[in-house]
Amino acid sequence: QVQLEESGGGLVQFGGSLSLSCAASGFVFRVYTMNWYRQAPGKERELVASINPTGGARTYADSVKGRFTISRDNSKNTVYLQMNSLKSEDTAVYYCNVIQSRMYWGQGTQVTVSS
Repeated sequence: QVQLEESGGGLVQFGGSLSLSCAASGFVFRVYTMNWYRQAPGKERELVASINPTGGARTYADSVKGRFTISRDNSKNTVYLQMNSLKSEDTAVYYCNVIQSRMYWGQGTQVTVSS
């Protein structure tokens, strides 16, 4: 079955950096677009970044453009999210996602940015 496992979250100071990873299994990773979402307390889950199967096309939410970078390693079945210049509004639980016949989610990893 599809499994997504995020790691790399934590507490970071304003302006700092974090790198998230998502290890995927149970499906043919290299043929699917992968996504990162986040959900802050009291807010809806929002799409942060997407990367196509080859890694040649990436899209970002306006709020993170120029600060976050999504990447993938198809040999490791892993997608990454490098987050730089972090702000307090980036505080959220970050989820890895893949869309097949339904949406699949990881358990999430907490990112907290302190001011």
